[in-house]
Amino acid sequence: MRVKEMMTPSVEIIHADSNLQEAAAKMKARDIGPLPVFENGRLVGMLTDRDITVRAIAEGEDPTIIRVRDIMTPEVMYCFEDQLVGEAARQMQDQQVRRLVVLNRDQQLVGIISLGDVAVETADEQLAGQTLEQVSAPAPRS
Repeated sequence: MRVKEMMTPSVEIIHADSNLQEAAAKMKARDIGPLPVFENGRLVGMLTDRDITVRAIAEGEDPTIIRVRDIMTPEVMYCFEDQLVGEAARQMQDQQVRRLVVLNRDQQLVGIISLGDVAVETADEQLAGQTLEQVSAPAPRS
């Protein structure tokens, strides 16, 4: 099975200059945790509800002032829509992430795939369990 067969194709995005209150409102309205961040038509990062909580609110930042660019994660983990789901699951394991942005071969955003998609859509309990175990494992200490 290919990623494009199970990804969520409609992805809400946020602009890097948006403030955190706008981002949180989008997350609430769509009941989602991650937002791909765009600037000048390019994918430049990811913002999660955890980023807002840990990097901004816990530090006392004002969510109406601080910009998405200031707390987003600039490294975007992605896969391609024509990849096999098993390959995407291995990327999740290797990178210890629960979601991957899905791009087409022209590097355009076409969807998002989550650990939940892998678990529910593939019916491969071994793959889903192994991916969950690896994603949830503590990161190596430096």
